Amino acid sequence: MATRTSRIELRADPEREQRIRYAAELEHQSVSAFVLAAAAERAEQVIASAAATVLPSDFFDQVWEALDTPGKPNPALERRAQAERQVEQR
Repeated sequence: MATRTSRIELRADPEREQRIRYAAELEHQSVSAFVLAAAAERAEQVIASAAATVLPSDFFDQVWEALDTPGKPNPALERRAQAERQVEQR
């Protein structure tokens, strides 16, 4: 097991503290181990949900098809792409 050198402190109202202590006792863990495990699990959930986009399968199929379909010409965009570019340095 890696050496624990970082410290996380928190404050809790007495009711939450008692519930956390009770839950840790039920799991046969120290409060510190219980809180760390719960926070680490929640952190993984948050990170995973931020890294993935979930779509219903029918909507995913529509998006996939739209990405494969060539876009329609846009005359204004084509003119802008052909225009001389001006670069400003700050």
